[in-house]
Amino acid sequence: MTNRVSRLAPSPTGALHLGNARTFVINWALARRGGWRLLMRVDDLDGPRVKPQATQQALEILAWLGLDHDGPILRQSDDLAPYRRAMRVLTDRGRVYACALTRKQIEQAASAPHADEHELRFPPELRPAEDERRGFGQEDTNYRFLAPDEAIRIDDDFAGPSIHRPQKEVGDFVVWTRRGVPAYQLAVVVDDARQGVTDVVRGDDLLPSAARQMMLYEALDLRPPRFCHLPLVVGTDGRRLAKRHGDTRLATYQRSGVRPERIVGLLAAWSGIIDEPAEMTAADFRDRFLLDRLPPTPVTFTEEDHEWLLAGC
Repeated sequence: MTNRVSRLAPSPTGALHLGNARTFVINWALARRGGWRLLMRVDDLDGPRVKPQATQQALEILAWLGLDHDGPILRQSDDLAPYRRAMRVLTDRGRVYACALTRKQIEQAASAPHADEHELRFPPELRPAEDERRGFGQEDTNYRFLAPDEAIRIDDDFAGPSIHRPQKEVGDFVVWTRRGVPAYQLAVVVDDARQGVTDVVRGDDLLPSAARQMMLYEALDLRPPRFCHLPLVVGTDGRRLAKRHGDTRLATYQRSGVRPERIVGLLAAWSGIIDEPAEMTAADFRDRFLLDRLPPTPVTFTEEDHEWLLAGC
């Protein structure tokens, strides 16, 4: 065993699909082959989007694929105290402020374009004056991080080096929500730090988030992990795999009689292990996977892939 630690962190906001599976299997293979500890964490703070039974289903599906983990499962919602402590530190250091502005108000007040399809840039002009900023404790409002206007360099183990400017891209971002729970950016930093995570392996759609998280690590005097952001699985339209591409849920394939070796075999073909899909166990995937053979571009899920999976039923 080494002193390196990684984690699998499914979110019960929906069922795991083939794109999720590829990232999780690669993360598991890197950890098990490298002798890292591999933790399991359930990221279940996105209240309105959390689906009943999704947590148990995700854990069962990962076990069905052949993925194991070390130690007990951490569920974020079980204890909010660590996130509150982090917020008090950020408040004492003047790094956060309460913000009751709605999305519509931000959109009307700012002429800046959307950061992405879900997020508006929050410009510094909308910050309250320093003497008007309220300390942490208002549970019915969002809190935003005062993002400095600086460049953040991410030296990624797969994607390589990249430069990001969170203030220009998203502005002051939310770290605590009006629902009384931390936003993703803060929660993931607090959790990875308290669990001793040294290696974060995830999809490259979260690479811009790494820069925001680096700001939070610095503000909280925490040591950041190494990052490894992997290309996504996309549909034939080039967009991230989703419902619009049909039912790619692992549970659906399982119910249809698809064996886990069939799923892993397709993931192996997508991951540079073999040229064409062929049934493979998770253990075989682990023993044969090499990160430097992983294709550097997104993988396209096709109708032929779907038919190949079902052909083994």
